[in-house]
Amino acid sequence: MSQRPIAEDDLHAYVDRALEPEREAEVAAYLKDHPDVAKRVANYSDQRCWLRSALAPFAEEPLPPQLNLSRIIQGQHRRPSSFRWAIAAMLMLAIGGIGGWVIRGATQLPAGGIAALSQEASDSYQVYASDRTRPVELRDSTELAAWVSSRLRQPVKLPDLSKSGYRFMGGRVVPTAHGPAAMYMYDDDRGDRLVVLTRPMTSDQNAPMAPHASGNVGGFSWADDGMGYSLVGPGSAETLRPLANEIRKQARSI
Repeated sequence: MSQRPIAEDDLHAYVDRALEPEREAEVAAYLKDHPDVAKRVANYSDQRCWLRSALAPFAEEPLPPQLNLSRIIQGQHRRPSSFRWAIAAMLMLAIGGIGGWVIRGATQLPAGGIAALSQEASDSYQVYASDRTRPVELRDSTELAAWVSSRLRQPVKLPDLSKSGYRFMGGRVVPTAHGPAAMYMYDDDRGDRLVVLTRPMTSDQNAPMAPHASGNVGGFSWADDGMGYSLVGPGSAETLRPLANEIRKQARSI
């Protein structure tokens, strides 16, 4: 019987040491054969250790006297009702604030990761692919490559998808929450448009190709040596897999 594929949930459970021994061994073997994923999992482990270390001082502190249950009950007999409600409200706000900070730190995705890149590419597609007046800023590939390389501060190669039936339309530099990104646009004989978004990554600097979907568009995102790439187009992600592989192949030849 074939081994069940390793999913993202397995990776997080591996970091949390929540897997059965047999499954843990399978994930360990998978990581040994996939160093790019292993590096990402190592980052997850570092974040887990940092979070535990950051919260350790709070866990070790004794309960403040003002939060001692017996003192609160005794105080109820000496304070008017309105004052008791004020104390309860203050406690709820304090507990809620601390809990929200802890949950946010424990569940927030790494800033600038593949998930963020995928969303940025989908947003760029939604904004510019439907624009029939000025979807791109520059149409000259040489001029665009020079401009993009200057803004991203590293040499960037524009993908050539002509053998796959897509013409280069042009591109622009678009702002993201993680700095400038280069957006390239392509179309085919039917008028279908594709968007490729690329930018330096602040996390997930080496990440395997993964599909994503947003509304009526799909695509693939990945990262190699600190540069992230996301291809977005109409329809399901799987139809774009050959194009994503071609873009990754060309990017690696820079």
